[in-house]
Amino acid sequence: MPEGHLIHRHAAGQHADLAGRTVLAAGPQGRFDARPWDGRVLTEVEAVGKHLLYHFADAPTVHVHLGMRGIFLRYDDPGTSPRPGTRLRLATGEVAYDLIAPSRCEALTRGQVAALRDSLGPDPLRADAVPEQAVARLTAFGGPVGAAVLDQKVWSGIGNAWRAELLFLVGLHPDARGVCAETAGRLWDTAVRYLALGRDAGQVVSDPDAPCERWVYRREHCRSCGAPVLTWQLASRTAYCCPMEQPERP
Repeated sequence: MPEGHLIHRHAAGQHADLAGRTVLAAGPQGRFDARPWDGRVLTEVEAVGKHLLYHFADAPTVHVHLGMRGIFLRYDDPGTSPRPGTRLRLATGEVAYDLIAPSRCEALTRGQVAALRDSLGPDPLRADAVPEQAVARLTAFGGPVGAAVLDQKVWSGIGNAWRAELLFLVGLHPDARGVCAETAGRLWDTAVRYLALGRDAGQVVSDPDAPCERWVYRREHCRSCGAPVLTWQLASRTAYCCPMEQPERP
């Protein structure tokens, strides 16, 4: 599933191409009726955690969640025929975007958009995120920190790859509980910094000097010290941890 850095990257690119323009909207697959948005001005493409919101003038917001299989295809020639399975096409005279296999593509009222926002924790890539709120939500979580950072109600946009690498960067064991405010603040600041690098690069970047490398995620040995990486199931996902760099404390 695309994590928050890629969702924000999608939002930035599509906003630059589409926002402020009248768009042609279509649902080639037949599973989404795009007529309410066809010929309307798209005012903003916004990322909130792992969610995309398309705001239109005088029309409901379109909510997209890519899920595990969703992708976007971009065409410099808007006359290019959409591929089979295209749920939604948004096009101008210069560019077209096709959305394929999302888990969600739906219309939301203003109240439903507000409810979606309220259901999500602070997003490290949003300028309106409040660090104190992020710290409070993490320290109030009763379970392991590795479960907390995947819980979109605590922080939004973090997925399994970022969980592994961010916890490594601050030396936190995924099973650690009772994280103090200072440590939660360091973890949040690390997320803000590194997710921005990932958004700009289009990939998880946990080492600016070696942006294609990972410290522990999907590695057999820690890239820092060479210790065997430990793995186990935590919050329904595989946790990765270096026993030397991220010692488990009683």
